Amino acid sequence: MSDVKLEGIKPDGSPYKILIADDSIFVTKQLRQILTSAGFEVVGEANTGEEAVEKYKELAPNVDLVTLDITMPKMDGITALEKIMEFDKSARVIIVSALGRDDLVKKALMLGAKNFIVKPLQRQKVLERILLSLS
Repeated sequence: MSDVKLEGIKPDGSPYKILIADDSIFVTKQLRQILTSAGFEVVGEANTGEEAVEKYKELAPNVDLVTLDITMPKMDGITALEKIMEFDKSARVIIVSALGRDDLVKKALMLGAKNFIVKPLQRQKVLERILLSLS
């Protein structure tokens, strides 16, 4: 199959722009690798919830989606999600969570998160959930 479809490319040919917020360097690297290999453009990275909110405000409206870890220092992902949604009602945020945090995932979805990804990350699941949230 010669025409491999890059999932991260919009109909107009430009890449979807993603902001990654996670305090784990390993997870950030993993997400960046999965996304860039599928044609997405990672426009920013944040290690704390505070930084995620700041970066989002800085980059908006040039962010199509944010991946947001629930557990981060200074400000957790739930609080960061609330602040991003306050700033931009149409923000697309996907929560990234370790197993067993169903209560927090439910809360995040009620607050406006589009979807969630459970760690450890699986490439196919990550891309499926992101594409679903962008459509």
